[in-house]
Amino acid sequence: MNQILDPDQASVLPPPAPEQVRLSWDEAQALVQRALQAAGALPENAAPTAQALVLAEAQGLASHGLGRIPSYVGHLRSGRVLGTVHPVVAHQRGAVLLIDARNGLAFAACAQGMQQALEIARRQGVALLGVTNSHHAGVLVDHLRPVAAAGMVGVAVANASACMPAAGGKRALFGTNPIAAIFPRRAGAQPADPIMIDLALSEVARGKLMTAAQRGQSIPLGWALDRDGQPTTDPKAGLEGTLLPIGATTSPKGAMLALMVEVLAGALLGANLGTEMGSFFTHDGAPLRMGHLFIVIDPGALAGQDGYYARVEDLVSTMLEEEGVRLAGARRLALERQARIHGVQIPRALYEQIEELAR
Repeated sequence: MNQILDPDQASVLPPPAPEQVRLSWDEAQALVQRALQAAGALPENAAPTAQALVLAEAQGLASHGLGRIPSYVGHLRSGRVLGTVHPVVAHQRGAVLLIDARNGLAFAACAQGMQQALEIARRQGVALLGVTNSHHAGVLVDHLRPVAAAGMVGVAVANASACMPAAGGKRALFGTNPIAAIFPRRAGAQPADPIMIDLALSEVARGKLMTAAQRGQSIPLGWALDRDGQPTTDPKAGLEGTLLPIGATTSPKGAMLALMVEVLAGALLGANLGTEMGSFFTHDGAPLRMGHLFIVIDPGALAGQDGYYARVEDLVSTMLEEEGVRLAGARRLALERQARIHGVQIPRALYEQIEELAR
């Protein structure tokens, strides 16, 4: 993870940690884009994907960052994801829009759909955007950043390959099925950092096990079960077994939320269910056909822009009266600002792997 430094000390650049490589933002993005294009992705598909993965790394979210490149490249080479297709509008009625990613990379499809959803929300007050036949969507809340920039509220859900049991079960049925939301803020007349919420419905995101496995690290008990249903600290065993839903040891609530997301992002959009996708971490197999659902809301259609901003700031100021309270998204945005100045650090072994893929 990047060291947090005073932005005023941008000229003081500490050396990378042992066995780490530091890349500037532009260097990291160019490297990722080269690797994706070498695997067959068109520049217009590789560029937004590279931007998203570097942004995740910059926010300290290594589980969704450059460590995903070997999987993405493997999927491009095997045809599990198509790097040469362009998303199309499958259906549109009123405020509802469905984008067909055509088994291509998620980021270009989501960006195209979000641009149209914002236009719909400006006219109608709300937009419901579905993206179907898609691939891994990365950090879900980052797709909502244009929503906050437009002064609107965004909510998102997505399904994923099965790795979690249903309530009372042991077999993997649901993915980590993340939920995300973004809420714009305005301090006086000036925009402020939005509130950004993004959580997997598993006790921990599957990508964290992947990162731990890549780095030879163990995981805490309570994150995963092995293939025999036993608690494990071995991330590789956890990847072969199942993840535990949020609060699984005391409540079925996490599994119930995962079921809700599975219906919204899978059944409602005609996408694959988690059990139909196969593992994300194998290169061979059929396209994943994931589903992502976004809701865009214009506050002007409800309490009004000024009323919304005033209420949000009342809430924020009340929260921050208590010592130790931190706004959702504040830490990742602070890390991102540092990374734009000082670059990102990744393990040398991963850097060399991506360099080889880029060649």
